[in-house]
Amino acid sequence: MTFLGPSGSGKSTTLYILAGFQDPTAGDISLRGQSILQTPSHKRNIGMVFQRYTLFPHLSVGENVAFPLRVRRAPQAEIAAKVRRALSLVRLDGFEDRMPAKMSGGQQQRVALARALVYDPPVLLMDEPLSALDKKLREEIQHEIRRIHQETGVTILYVTHDQEEALRLSDRIAVFNKGKIEQVGTGPELYASPATHFVADFIGDSAFLAGELAAVRAGQASLRFADGTVLADVPMHGTGAAGSKAELMLRPERIELTARPGPQGASLPVTVEDVTFLGNNSTVSARTGWGEVLSVRMNFGHPMMGQVQRGDALHVRWQPQDAHVFAKA
Repeated sequence: MTFLGPSGSGKSTTLYILAGFQDPTAGDISLRGQSILQTPSHKRNIGMVFQRYTLFPHLSVGENVAFPLRVRRAPQAEIAAKVRRALSLVRLDGFEDRMPAKMSGGQQQRVALARALVYDPPVLLMDEPLSALDKKLREEIQHEIRRIHQETGVTILYVTHDQEEALRLSDRIAVFNKGKIEQVGTGPELYASPATHFVADFIGDSAFLAGELAAVRAGQASLRFADGTVLADVPMHGTGAAGSKAELMLRPERIELTARPGPQGASLPVTVEDVTFLGNNSTVSARTGWGEVLSVRMNFGHPMMGQVQRGDALHVRWQPQDAHVFAKA
């Protein structure tokens, strides 16, 4: 489960409370049905991996990984066996005698992961552990974390501000904003059915068009745009009364760019402002008649790919069920 949100939203604070590094002002923490609120951090038996590797530079890889077991006074034979198993799990077999300074950043983070797993904790906390790595290495370690999670079944609570990382890793995501959790769900649930404007804006790419609520009934809204166009039967999030301000949210890949308005769905005339080719798709910036800009994504092979030019007068079209209306705060 990933805690996702911008800096300062409360993700790491929540993690540190779970670890016992900070005291909560209210509430409780339950592990396996038992409160651990009064248990000191070193006795909670929770593993933790930080952004910085926090390896002991004067100890070898094997000694670093063995450290939690030595603190727990485990027998030497057990320590040796568990260290070998933990290093094998992170694919660092044979690195027992290597010193941390002789390893890459990705290898050091694997050692930190092995050290956190070596004593079989029921929960593993990870606080932006990959943010110091480059993109390619970060994706490689993400794959390893998924594999280790699947092999061990350990519960992982993972903090990040990177939505792509959260979507890649998570079974469930808790979206944090200003000290509160706005929504919890799977990646597809958050993307397809965002509960709030913040979640809609934070998860994935989105465009927002301002309008006025023409009517609201049974969770469906009709929205009137500045040029008088009315879009009916759009899912409404939150509450709002007719005449109040609202915003329509659209995903770029759910918008179709056409030469003329179609017989079905909502349609708006637009002027192409820019076209950016990105390999497997092109992103088109299109301005409405009242000045708002929509981002439209055309996959490679689209009939209009390569034909759309800056200044073209076209139409955008989408299905009402692919849009979401949020009352404007």
